[in-house]
Amino acid sequence: MTAIWRHAALPVALVLLNGMFTFHNVWPTALIRWRGELSVELSVLLLLLALIQRCRAAVPRRWLVLLAAASVLGVLGRYGEVTAPALYGRAVNLYWDLPHVTSLAGMLERVLAPWQLLLSLALLALLLGSIFLVALWSWQQVAISMRSPRSNAAIAAAASLLTVWFVLQRVDEHVPRVPQFSIPVAYTYGNQFIQVADAVTNQGAVGGLPASPDLTSTLSLIEGADVMVMFVESYGRVTYDRPEFTTVLAEDRSRLLAAIRAKGGDAVSALVESPTFAGGSWLAHISFLTGIEVRDGAMAARLMTQSRENFGSALARHGYRRVALMPGLKSHWPEGQFYGFDRIYDDAALGYAGPAFGWWRIPDQFSLARLDELEHAPQRTPLFTFFPSISTHTPFRPTPPYQPDWSRMSGTAPFDAPDLERSLAQSPEWNNMSSGYLGAMRYIMATLAGYVQQRLDRDWVLIVIGDHQPPAMVSGEGASWDVPVHVIAARPALLDALRRHGFSTGLDPASHLGAMHTLGPLLLAAFENQ
Repeated sequence: MTAIWRHAALPVALVLLNGMFTFHNVWPTALIRWRGELSVELSVLLLLLALIQRCRAAVPRRWLVLLAAASVLGVLGRYGEVTAPALYGRAVNLYWDLPHVTSLAGMLERVLAPWQLLLSLALLALLLGSIFLVALWSWQQVAISMRSPRSNAAIAAAASLLTVWFVLQRVDEHVPRVPQFSIPVAYTYGNQFIQVADAVTNQGAVGGLPASPDLTSTLSLIEGADVMVMFVESYGRVTYDRPEFTTVLAEDRSRLLAAIRAKGGDAVSALVESPTFAGGSWLAHISFLTGIEVRDGAMAARLMTQSRENFGSALARHGYRRVALMPGLKSHWPEGQFYGFDRIYDDAALGYAGPAFGWWRIPDQFSLARLDELEHAPQRTPLFTFFPSISTHTPFRPTPPYQPDWSRMSGTAPFDAPDLERSLAQSPEWNNMSSGYLGAMRYIMATLAGYVQQRLDRDWVLIVIGDHQPPAMVSGEGASWDVPVHVIAARPALLDALRRHGFSTGLDPASHLGAMHTLGPLLLAAFENQ
């Protein structure tokens, strides 16, 4: 048995090492599988190890430890490369994603119980340690086998052949794609290095940015009406595409539309393409507000070093007071100065005293109710409100219960005990977020319907925009980047103008207007009686 195992150890070790660099994602979960691909990086490392073995009596153990550590890094890089698109619909960008790790950690701290968080960290440490030990054992078996001149020559020959075959496949399309090689993990890390270097070298650059579009308007069709732009977190086209969503949400949208029309208003809708997917909401915000397409943080940072007109300043020229309703904002936000807001209501300023719902804490219904208390005095200038919602943020649970009695939202006990208990008992389903997403979308539809009943008797234009699609495990493989936009108002002439600009009546978008950054200028043009 010992002899059999000694001969089997090398193939087992090579299979394990190859799998560490070539696994794929089981979409749309966090699980992985092997598709039979080979790793050219393993071939190169085996060839180098064989040459070293020929020059030395034995491969030093410290070198094997370094190879095992490099294998762990290979696993991490490969996992990020194949899993991020499946879970979030986009690739990882270390430069812009790493700063948000602390926010993610804070969110997990809120969502998970302390014992769950500690258990998760312990399991992660155990998993990484196990990968390291498996890799170290595998490299040791390779080194032991290479002590035999015959085995050394065989491994070197096979590794050389595979390396050359990989190169030939890349330079000549007529070379058979068998065996199939996986994309090297070195390519993943190299691409991240290029992205980081590009972001660092261009961080202070202000040149090369597009000119601002025309953001002037007489606003003759809104004539001093309050204007609210509400970006609904994770509100994407998937709510119209997936049957299990559309059937349920059709009823909620019907109730919302009925509430709008009961107040003498109506709604028009369309689709636009977001500049981001499953995250990076600020890219959608800045694209809409400035009329400039911004698809990465580097460009956003460069743009905000300049003085630019934006959607809010177009309204401010006509006497509008600009307010940012930011319940998800928990720290200083210097970007507010770029946008020119007169007042920013962040987490602390809103003064929410009710129960917390996960990391994001504050229900959107409270934020809207609180805004009315803070800003809607009988005699005042017209108001422009920018409101990025948070109750539909990943991981979607716990979702607040909807409270029909809006007057209760400002108190310390805004919800009935049974409703609150059911809500807080919800736990995120990290491998299947669809149910939680649907519940969160139903909540926001109910909140909008209730708010319309509270507000549409005043002169008011509500613009509801999805910031981006939800993660790919919800929106589906290969999903578009389209998001809905609804305009709700009790001004027939304005709604007619929006229809002439491509909107369709109701809450079901029948047309596509283009990219997010074209939406602001289009709306300003529609606000003007031409």
